[in-house]
Amino acid sequence: MGNQDGADFHGRTWYVNRMNQMFADYAAEHQNFLINDICYQSAAYGLDEWSAPFFWHMYKYSLCLKAIPWMAHNVANIMKSLYGKNKKSLVLDLDNTLWGGIVGDDGPENLEIGQETNLGQVYAEFQSYVKSLKDYGVMLNVASKNEEENALAGLNHPAGVLKPEDFLIIAANWEPKSRNILEIAHQLNILPDSLVFADDNPAEREIVRQQAPGVTAPEIGKPEDYIRVLDRGGYFEVTSLSEDDRKRNEMYQANLKREKAQASFADYTEYLRSLDMKATIRSFEPVYMARIAQLTNKSNQFNLTTQRMTQAQIEQMAADDSYITLYGKLEDKFGDNGVVSVVIAQKEEKAAHIRLWLMSCRVLKRDMELAMLDELVERCQEAGIEEIYGYYYPTAKNNMVRKFYGELGFEKCSEDEAGNSVWKLNTAGYEKRNHVIEVES
Repeated sequence: MGNQDGADFHGRTWYVNRMNQMFADYAAEHQNFLINDICYQSAAYGLDEWSAPFFWHMYKYSLCLKAIPWMAHNVANIMKSLYGKNKKSLVLDLDNTLWGGIVGDDGPENLEIGQETNLGQVYAEFQSYVKSLKDYGVMLNVASKNEEENALAGLNHPAGVLKPEDFLIIAANWEPKSRNILEIAHQLNILPDSLVFADDNPAEREIVRQQAPGVTAPEIGKPEDYIRVLDRGGYFEVTSLSEDDRKRNEMYQANLKREKAQASFADYTEYLRSLDMKATIRSFEPVYMARIAQLTNKSNQFNLTTQRMTQAQIEQMAADDSYITLYGKLEDKFGDNGVVSVVIAQKEEKAAHIRLWLMSCRVLKRDMELAMLDELVERCQEAGIEEIYGYYYPTAKNNMVRKFYGELGFEKCSEDEAGNSVWKLNTAGYEKRNHVIEVES
């Protein structure tokens, strides 16, 4: 029907659009139903080329041969996000990346950003895109060869969308950017492979790839291509969005304040007491299912078995009486950390087997693990369970918890050549280990 095909109910386009809207409505109501948006993908690729009739009639391919990797990449982005392989932070250069010009040479008043020039509009649009990532839980940081004073002046430009407070760490100095990026990862307590580095300079990108292994430094091209390259890279693909995601930058900002506060205490226990920590530890609840599933797929360092689970699997375990499920939230005088720890134990007669124990790295060394163990033992005692078995399966990233069970008083039962170990704790006579966190269960 030509241009009326999408407006008239007789049209095929009208019909397809409404079918797709029904899929979208269903996805909005069912968190385990995910959309692979081939409408957008085919339009971005080029509809005529995507749906080349030759490939359909010859091979019954619904898309052309060259587009198959394009679609496969898009599906892989969904799977990657679902299993917690998303990047966590975007690290940005400043000069000719967030604005046009060099702030130290040109002065902040002469930078190209804003609506006065076409290139200024390009940079303003890119800054808006970057700021929107923050709303989805992407942590924003800066690694720039600059004087800090000049960097802040550029970020305070009246036409700029991004301001200094939008960033967790602003590393503006004359150190190699690779070194600053690794330091950013260290300060945030995340692995370098969680970072994406955006810089207009191809030489700097290559240095970072060589000197900061794991960091992704995409070829972002010209300023007008920055958004397209970063977005289609799928580094920050969203399959679920929890309240903790929205508050992630705020949570990490509070963590940096905690580290500064710690420096003023000679006694670490006194420092922990000064935080006035309060924890909520309960069985899995529907409101936190998405966040719990996220943690099972994103936590790598403090994760004893590294078992990955979908939200549907989490919900099944929560409804199964043969499992003890615990989530832990932690807040203190600096703010709310959200859901930071998950324990799943399977009951078998007089024993409980810990199938999953993980914790967010942002609350390491805060005694949250002791509070979780106290609650787990109490639940086991109520169920008549006499022994708790813990399992450690080594990976390339979880070596930090290799001795975890031993430090909590578990007795090692066995360890094989690969380092897989089994530990046991008797619940009889157990004395609570947590003495600094007030727990509500």
